[in-house]
Amino acid sequence: MSTAALATATAAPAPGADFEFVREVVRRGSAIVLEPTKEYLVEARLLPLARSEGLSTIADLVARLRQGDADLNRKVIDAMTTNETLFFRDVHPFEALRTTVLPELQTSRATSRKLRIWSAACSTGQEPYTIAMLLREHVADLTSWSVDIVATDLCTEVLAKARAGVFGQIEVNRGLPAKLMVKYFSKQGVDWHLGDDIKRMVDFRLMNLAEKWPPMGQFDVVFLRNVLIYFDVETKKAILARVRQVLRPDGYLFLGAAETTMNLDEGYERVQLGKSGCYRVRKA
Repeated sequence: MSTAALATATAAPAPGADFEFVREVVRRGSAIVLEPTKEYLVEARLLPLARSEGLSTIADLVARLRQGDADLNRKVIDAMTTNETLFFRDVHPFEALRTTVLPELQTSRATSRKLRIWSAACSTGQEPYTIAMLLREHVADLTSWSVDIVATDLCTEVLAKARAGVFGQIEVNRGLPAKLMVKYFSKQGVDWHLGDDIKRMVDFRLMNLAEKWPPMGQFDVVFLRNVLIYFDVETKKAILARVRQVLRPDGYLFLGAAETTMNLDEGYERVQLGKSGCYRVRKA
């Protein structure tokens, strides 16, 4: 091999190549598509990770990734996953759940007295815990029902935080009504700890929406909010098709305000519930 060829073979990848490598790692691990303009986001998310791993630069981190470090691969995917969430996010879907969906389901499920709700891409737990508190507040005979709230996410770190049910002052100030904070949380030091009675209502599970799903049974309500926007079209179609298989024929699907099933899956029809739109399986 010539000197020039040797230099080319051993040279470190250019910064642009590092970004493309990270994009591919994230796409393969989560199906999330990072736009070419998101280099700043990669730097902001991965530089702290690099330093926590004892590395000086993102280039050093990527070099380790290229060596096949599986543990670091998982940490990179976790770091690049958007985990923005808050209690009662956007308000209106939870109003629809309280005023329309729950009363309807209480009537239609009066015989079985079973209710299953799935919070997909649940992040640090604010959404499923919001649902649990809402059920406690507005279903008078809840103790006589079998209630199963399943919450899933692909990030192990956020699931650990969700299970702990410990939130900082800023987190509880974002959307959580003061009366619910006082009723269901206790202040310990600078943090707020959610009571065990609400924590026990939620079953947190590790799950990647873009990979093969484990057996889940069927759900009466699915919250799949503010996650489809990060996937490519084919992944969106696949996920929506799978949701139809686990959503009961008279169940409800809630998406984010900027999300829709239109041009993705014609098996759904949109239903307006007050100020919130949701989706139901289209009848044949």
